[in-house]
Amino acid sequence: MSMMSAIDATTAAAHALRFRPLSKHIGCAVEGIDLRDEVPPAAAKAIYRAWLDHAVLLFRDQDLTQEDLIRVTGIFGEFAPLGRPKHTLPSGFSKLLPNIMLISNIRENGQTIGALPDGEMMFHHDTIHRDEPHKATLLYSVEIPTHGGDTLFASGTAAYDALEPAMKRKLDGRRAVNFYVYNSVKRDDKQAVDATSQAVHPAVRTHEETGRKALYVNRLMSVRIEGMEEAESEALLNALFDHSERAEFVYTHVWRKGDLIVWDNRCSSHARTDFPSDQRRLLLRTTVKGTCRPY
Repeated sequence: MSMMSAIDATTAAAHALRFRPLSKHIGCAVEGIDLRDEVPPAAAKAIYRAWLDHAVLLFRDQDLTQEDLIRVTGIFGEFAPLGRPKHTLPSGFSKLLPNIMLISNIRENGQTIGALPDGEMMFHHDTIHRDEPHKATLLYSVEIPTHGGDTLFASGTAAYDALEPAMKRKLDGRRAVNFYVYNSVKRDDKQAVDATSQAVHPAVRTHEETGRKALYVNRLMSVRIEGMEEAESEALLNALFDHSERAEFVYTHVWRKGDLIVWDNRCSSHARTDFPSDQRRLLLRTTVKGTCRPY
């Protein structure tokens, strides 16, 4: 193929893309692309721009190998190291590539093969409990139960924009303490002393690429506001949690086999609904490394 033909093909691939908003404030479906194919630079650029604009991208009806998932993850940045050890491979998998985590409730020989196996999970930002939280998470569905296990995505940007000016002033310069206890899917304040990982971040985060501000606290992992009395901190956090989880800021995703979703951890939080424990659920997850203290 000549250089001109290659350029034409790249442009055509970018023009074939269609972007369909999923809700008023967050989420966008990307159509007209098969991610098994190499993504041309112009198409990758358009996808990345849509991701910055919408925080959550959905690619339906994909049939991806692990190698495909690794390649697509590279569109969004540098791989983050796995935060947990590899688990047992499910039947049908001959290997698990580095940088891929299993999210699954499947049990073989009495042992769970993946992470985050069962039940609902409250709203949270991935790895906010670390000094360098992940920039992005990608999740690809392999097996999905008949109902439940939906993922809710909340726009921290829209939630911040909707705050009263007085609340914005109150949050200015404030920092929140975030903790995590592995294998916990519901917050228990008593677990704070047993946190396996904890970090302090601004309660309002300025996105380093868009310059927009977003609420950066969540119900599962944010435990207190620095410099406030306990009662005041608790009241403020609960008010922020309730505000950020309002239906108008949330897109609820009902999974289908072959869905790939990528979300921006810097300006969105997410939660999971319960699902039948006797039905198999298996997804492959990759994460993108965040920059050091970008705010």
